[in-house]
Amino acid sequence: MSILDKVNAKSRSIVQNFTDQETANYIEAGLLYQIVVAGRFHTAVMNVLYNHAENDELKTLIKEAIDHLVEKTQKYSEDFLMTNKAALPNTQFTERPLDRVDDIPHSAHFRDMEIAMIIQEMHGASQMALLAAISQSYHLDTAARLRKELNMGFDWAYRLQQLMLSQNWLPEIAKVNQVVH
Repeated sequence: MSILDKVNAKSRSIVQNFTDQETANYIEAGLLYQIVVAGRFHTAVMNVLYNHAENDELKTLIKEAIDHLVEKTQKYSEDFLMTNKAALPNTQFTERPLDRVDDIPHSAHFRDMEIAMIIQEMHGASQMALLAAISQSYHLDTAARLRKELNMGFDWAYRLQQLMLSQNWLPEIAKVNQVVH
């Protein structure tokens, strides 16, 4: 590292120390507020989907997503908002136990493929929300923490994608240059 690089790094560090002590801006707080609301909703939906799932590996992935992705990121966002004296969303969703639902007719249950696709779509929206929050954050510790959550989400999504591939749950898409009759 050259002397100029060291001076630049130290200058950025000094500026960041001032910035880290600033309260959140409206965009940063708003995006984290959105993450809290979406996290609460996603937990409620995933509890229901877990109860419909039959595939044990899918159930494990759903439980892991609830515990290690959604609720963890939601808790971090709530803590950040409270530290910055921002109100937390008052939206609450019904907590459901993670259990097998047998009183619903089998024909009314979501199938594992449908569950995987629903969760994949929800996960994509969550990843975009995290990316937006990272890009609008000027608190380095917040951006770094959300980036860590984003990366953990990518790893989890890869495992879901592998399960979907192995179970043949991905829709088959025809090639663009292929003639369909």
